[in-house]
Amino acid sequence: MRILFIADEESKSLWDYFDRSKLEGVDLIISCGDLSPDYLQFLVTMGRAPLLYVYGNHDESYDFRPPLGCECIEDRVYDFRGLRILGLGGSYRYRKGSHMYTEQEMRKRVQRVKRDIALKNGFDILVTHAPVKGYGDLPDLPHQGFTCFSELLEKYHPKYMVHGHVHKSYGNFRRELKHPSGTRIINAYEKYLLDVGEDEHPAEGKTGSFLYDLYKQVASSRDRRFSHRRREGE
Repeated sequence: MRILFIADEESKSLWDYFDRSKLEGVDLIISCGDLSPDYLQFLVTMGRAPLLYVYGNHDESYDFRPPLGCECIEDRVYDFRGLRILGLGGSYRYRKGSHMYTEQEMRKRVQRVKRDIALKNGFDILVTHAPVKGYGDLPDLPHQGFTCFSELLEKYHPKYMVHGHVHKSYGNFRRELKHPSGTRIINAYEKYLLDVGEDEHPAEGKTGSFLYDLYKQVASSRDRRFSHRRREGE
């Protein structure tokens, strides 16, 4: 599975100088925040891949003009063909505004989503806007990372964490880091292509969670019956 991650700055090669061939082979697009809703709508319209997103601290416009045709994955584990993706957007609170959180507020969000994590027997990718405290963040308050993200990685050991917020132009930029949990941390600034192997996530409907796997099997069976009836009607 090939995933295109985007964050913080619209890529000129994907927007100003767009060519459909640049999105060939991309199965999924994920925005880590702080991007124009028009940019997200453009990519999901011109490409063939669905687009998921979390909020950045500068995405207040999404509150009244969300990117059409795109799926917000905040505070839940989204299942894409068996790949379990947890979304926790926003940055450290440094002023009044939406999509900014204190450490305690983000910790509460993590606690609330743990029921969904348990239902799906974990997650494979953590998608955030802010980094982990001590891993690719900066000392100033606006660009600090969250300690609770580190605790989340230590407990669930996802294969990947992908974030934005810290731009390449800020200096001391690290595209990839390794967390002690074994999680590979990636800064998706502008764009980053990630190939995820089939062995890096469960097969669809095979998470090991009895209730969730049963739900997926029933839903899949229902979809097949609907598709069959539709073909017969044609």
